[in-house]
Amino acid sequence: MASLLLATDLDRTLIPNGPQPESPGAREALARLVAHPGVTLAYVSGRHRELVEDAMAEWSLPRPDYVIGDVGTTIWRVPGQGDWTRDADWEAAIGADWSGRTGGELAERLSDLPGLVLQPPDRQNRHKLSWFLPGDADTPSLATEIHQRLAALGVETRLVFSIDETADQGLLDVLPARASKLHAIEALVARLGIATDDTVFCGDSGNDLEVLVSALPAVLVANATGPVRQAARDGAGAAGTTAQLYCASGGFLGMNGCYAAGMLEGIAHFHPWTEAAMTAKERSA
Repeated sequence: MASLLLATDLDRTLIPNGPQPESPGAREALARLVAHPGVTLAYVSGRHRELVEDAMAEWSLPRPDYVIGDVGTTIWRVPGQGDWTRDADWEAAIGADWSGRTGGELAERLSDLPGLVLQPPDRQNRHKLSWFLPGDADTPSLATEIHQRLAALGVETRLVFSIDETADQGLLDVLPARASKLHAIEALVARLGIATDDTVFCGDSGNDLEVLVSALPAVLVANATGPVRQAARDGAGAAGTTAQLYCASGGFLGMNGCYAAGMLEGIAHFHPWTEAAMTAKERSA
């Protein structure tokens, strides 16, 4: 039986909450695909658990097998009807980069930096410190200052800068060095014993770029902004992973390539067998 680990971002990738229209039937086709017994579904999101559950209810999303949340700082196993199980081993591994310090302690060290405003408490966790910043912030200078201040505490960090395009709002996540969407997906791939080529990641934004340009097969949906699309292509070219990046453009199954339609297009590019699972209902009707 064919196997596939489908790891997907939520907002403006699977969830059609951007300005572009959603192709009718796209999410239904994706639901048919992930119901296939050979497919394992993982949501990969900056959202925390409660917001992932809210999204699943609001948008009638398929129940995943795993959730990588909080920008890669948490991994949850999601059993059929039981409680979500949090991966304590993953959090212990990434926590070593912060030498036992919490996000709250690091916030005190950075609180006087101009332009940084802490995001609400529900967007923070022990290993994720999230800030708002101006959309035109000098991110290279800011990154240098943050790394210097935290290195003095013996803390190794990863900084993830992104833009909320809908609000023109800059965002910054301060994470342990080993915490990222990519590292969490790689940990899940290793745990499941799935080959890299049998994994597909789907994303749309700047905070997905590390995965989009990695050795993992990846899909950039058509509603991604021009700068993100260019950065993904440039990054994949520099990394020698152009063959692992698929940029959806529309036309597949008569759809526009945005959101779930782009996911379907890219997944079928890497794994042609999946098209039969996507369209099974239409053929049997």
